[in-house]
Amino acid sequence: MQMNRYSSILFFLFLQLFFAIQPCHRVVTTAAAGGTWQLLQKSIGIVAMHMQLLNNDRVVIYDRTDFGLSNLSLPDGKCRVDSSDLVVKNDCTAHSVEYDVLANKFRPLMVQTDVWCSSGSVVPDGSLVQTGGFSDGELKVRTFYPCNGDCDWVEIGDGLQASRWYATNHLLPDGRQIIIGGRDQFNYEFYPKTSSPGVYGFPFLSQTNDRGIENNLYPFVFLNTDGNLFIFANNRAVLLDYKISKVVKTYPTIPGGDPRSYPSEGSAVLLPLKNLDAATIEAEVLALDTCGRIKINGPNPQWAMETMPYARVMGDMTLLPNGAVLIINGAGTGTGGWENGRNPVLNPVLYWPNGAAGSRFESLNPSTIPRMYHSTAILLRDGRVLVAGSNTHVGYEFSGVLFPTELRLEAFSPPYLDAQQKNLRPAILSSTASKGKYIGYGQKLVVRFKVTGKLIPNMISVTMVAPAFNTHSYSMNHRLLVLGNIKVTYVGTSTYDVQVTTPRSGNLAPSGYYIIYVVHQSIPSTGIWIKIL
Repeated sequence: MQMNRYSSILFFLFLQLFFAIQPCHRVVTTAAAGGTWQLLQKSIGIVAMHMQLLNNDRVVIYDRTDFGLSNLSLPDGKCRVDSSDLVVKNDCTAHSVEYDVLANKFRPLMVQTDVWCSSGSVVPDGSLVQTGGFSDGELKVRTFYPCNGDCDWVEIGDGLQASRWYATNHLLPDGRQIIIGGRDQFNYEFYPKTSSPGVYGFPFLSQTNDRGIENNLYPFVFLNTDGNLFIFANNRAVLLDYKISKVVKTYPTIPGGDPRSYPSEGSAVLLPLKNLDAATIEAEVLALDTCGRIKINGPNPQWAMETMPYARVMGDMTLLPNGAVLIINGAGTGTGGWENGRNPVLNPVLYWPNGAAGSRFESLNPSTIPRMYHSTAILLRDGRVLVAGSNTHVGYEFSGVLFPTELRLEAFSPPYLDAQQKNLRPAILSSTASKGKYIGYGQKLVVRFKVTGKLIPNMISVTMVAPAFNTHSYSMNHRLLVLGNIKVTYVGTSTYDVQVTTPRSGNLAPSGYYIIYVVHQSIPSTGIWIKIL
């Protein structure tokens, strides 16, 4: 695939899955662990099975409506009446909440139909468009628009053409969502609809369907810089031109052939996109006790493998503002699904993509809370990672079980938030794309910031992060770009302007809200929201 030398991008993909009985060999860059944990709420009343950060610094969280009665009542005498519910047909408890990050408060929300194991994406206007679920929710579309505390879920109705349960959503450059797969669905569709047919066959999903096991649910999907979609399911990957419904490239099976996607439940994340004078795009995959790299646009893609630090299944991978990857949550053995995981992995791990092979992993301080099946993790604007969830049971179970249903909400602060880094940490003062404005593609962006310690100009970067829809060990639409054409200017008393260029097109950054960070010596500022159109 020929690319313009000025538009070349380093493109990494990570997947991880572990079935090992014992933890893998540790490869750690430092002996001292780092990072801190903070308990935010003793209970939010529901299991955080799905989470999405919105541009008002509030997080929409939900589980499923057929878990039974939750530990949080709906306000004003509201009740959900559903004759098709298998557990409670008249339910006056909440199964969704809105968490206010800045105030550390939450409030109950009401969903009308079952959102269990559903999917979604934030669209360009900032609203969460959520699709599918189980039973009476499998064809539904719901929206949640950011507000000041007086809004709730709006159910559009049967907006889907096919049942979507365990499907994957991805925002496209034209503002639509593509919705791929789901249980017994070997096809994809778009929302909103713009043309016929409504559903497009995708044989790759039937080819990767293990009879009786599946292992192709919640496929890992990433928008490539050429506008095509890199899609990984089970143990294989293809590049799909969704506009003409054609697979344009097929990749080798991962060495060993073991499945990675749900219910085997590995994790995937797209590593930082960087403007480089390279003519190739690379992808990197972590699997079993090894990780591997593959150049997905090379003429003969092959996997190259290296060793991982811990066995982990049901873990989450989160892009941090400095380009590192946080691997968090999960178990050392088992698979996703009811009661199938054992040996909680309490230590997060940092992965440094630009480190030397064999020394890219850094073990961090452990949590005290096991986060097993149905746990979640997302990046917040201040650089912390919000961590919640864990329920290995078909209902709420708080006693007499190995891993009780977990309602606590906590935050993990990576080492870059340690107090001794304060004088090196940038503080953003303003930008030419401040909140309430938007900026176009390929335009100059100036961010003014302050650093009280000694600034090293060639160790300044500006990153742009798309918040994720996180569920089942996969952060849909999560994306980080390192902005190019950087120029740092001193403007007075520990204050500087940094000028960069925004991405060239929606293939790199679909239109919508992003968080901008200034990073100094791998230490990020608190971010600011911008909108790109």
